[in-house]
Amino acid sequence: MNPTIHRPTISLELAQRLIEAAEAHARTTGLAIATTVVDESGILKAFSRMDHAALIAVGASRKKALTAVGFGIPTGQAWHDFIKDDPILMNGAGQLDDFILLGGGLPIRVANVLVGAIGVSGGHYAQDEACAKAALSVLEPVA
Repeated sequence: MNPTIHRPTISLELAQRLIEAAEAHARTTGLAIATTVVDESGILKAFSRMDHAALIAVGASRKKALTAVGFGIPTGQAWHDFIKDDPILMNGAGQLDDFILLGGGLPIRVANVLVGAIGVSGGHYAQDEACAKAALSVLEPVA
């Protein structure tokens, strides 16, 4: 028996680069966003709230990141497709702590390994998702 395990995790440097990329995309569309990056265990790694981002965006970005890392799938459409035909799951999922069914939360994978997640909030969920996807574009040279 091995008494310990090794789990790859996101670095602070990468977390900060993801936030910078999300905010750069948000600025091109006139959005003010809150961005949360968590590690593979859902622990806060980095956070930023742009000037003028709605206060509700703080908690929503956190929940999006936690939902994405907790299940390893994007929030929003992917989750909706997963639960839409299952009434018990659809009703029960909303009762989970820190769960949210809005686009803008994406798992972060490096070399196909889940190392964290990003959650973006501040606009329509489609805009939040676009900011999160822009953030993950920094992974292309890394992966």
